[in-house]
Amino acid sequence: MNDFKTIPITLVTGYLGSGKTTLLNHILTNTKGYKVAVIVNDIGEVNIDADLIEKGGVVNKKEESLVALQNGCICCTLRKDLIEQIHDIVKQRKFDHIIIEASGICEPIPIAQTINFLTESFKAKKMPIYCKLDAIISVVDTLRMVQEFGCGDELVKQNISEEDIENLVIQQIEFCDILIMNKVSEVSKDELNRVKKIIKSLQPKAKLIETDYSNVDISKILDTNLFDMENLLTSSGWFQELDKDIEDIKKENADFEDSHNHHDDDHNDDHEHSHDDHEHSHDDHEHSHDDHERSHDDHEHSHQHHHHDEGGETEEYGIGTFVYFRRKPFDRLKFEDWANKDYGKQIIRTKGLVYFSDNLRTAYLYEQAGKQKVLTDNGPWYATYPRYQIEQLLANDEKFRSDWDESYGDRMIKLVFIGQHIDKKKISDELDKI
Repeated sequence: MNDFKTIPITLVTGYLGSGKTTLLNHILTNTKGYKVAVIVNDIGEVNIDADLIEKGGVVNKKEESLVALQNGCICCTLRKDLIEQIHDIVKQRKFDHIIIEASGICEPIPIAQTINFLTESFKAKKMPIYCKLDAIISVVDTLRMVQEFGCGDELVKQNISEEDIENLVIQQIEFCDILIMNKVSEVSKDELNRVKKIIKSLQPKAKLIETDYSNVDISKILDTNLFDMENLLTSSGWFQELDKDIEDIKKENADFEDSHNHHDDDHNDDHEHSHDDHEHSHDDHEHSHDDHERSHDDHEHSHQHHHHDEGGETEEYGIGTFVYFRRKPFDRLKFEDWANKDYGKQIIRTKGLVYFSDNLRTAYLYEQAGKQKVLTDNGPWYATYPRYQIEQLLANDEKFRSDWDESYGDRMIKLVFIGQHIDKKKISDELDKI
């Protein structure tokens, strides 16, 4: 191909009603000379989104620039269809950009992996890279965030439970390059700032754009070259908290304990709380959301050090994070009882590693988003490996060496909490008893 060029792909995610289709119409009417192909995925039999786009007279069916994928979701049942449609669009060689509008109930990671697989396949076969993922955009309904993250109103649509919706919204926020906060004029300044803090606590690195009616400068969202799978998988708030150094977490926990004890003394409170077991280290076992097999060859991924708020703006709205850490295992039944508790909006997100006294071999990944809670087998601890392999790691990996404990090895409980007005002492006390 003498006129070969790589076609960038933009993935647009966001829950039902957030403004994805409005954004798509805006892009298509302001393309500034771009020839844009659109792939729309709606979960129902009637593709309402596609009808809306065509109704606006923006897309001509005869040009085959609109592809509707129906009766399924492109993050699961329609992945093969998605690959085929991208191939077909690329082969036409008449488009400058592809935009994929995911269904409101799609998880973004599997879609990104599907597109990334295509790009990596081209590289592996030493072929020209015909397409690549340019950016993932998450459209957030700011008004809905205020109403539902604040009040827990009924969210059920299309037979989807409230738990599933909260989980999806959080995943869509955590896994994106650009966050469009839509409908910002429909909330007060204080509400807007509070939602921004929640969003930034979940995804601190994404480019944040505030708007109404999804009215965004096209140059800020197309041809950005922002997507990087490895960086994106480690950009969420919970991952950065887990990535803190042990000494930093020790200091933070000690400062919290001192502050709390001082507060108790001032009020003649008899309650004393110790976080002797609370340390924190970077978790080399943490991988992407569905890499539960934990490839030990990848143990030595980059150990970036991040700077974090010491209160400041985040705490101004009562939105914060903390890490619970200890070496001793949980009692499985007691942990299950604790996990079944409802902390409401106090805890928006929890993620991290746990293990249990009845199975010291296995690490588990615990995830909570809203009311949805999942425990997944995350593979064996390194402490179960032959001693000579452990010695090699201790000799060659400084981070592994700093995380290693002679009694527990690399076994640890490490949970990141993100929420509003989190009662750190109460939660720590409860977990200490498990």
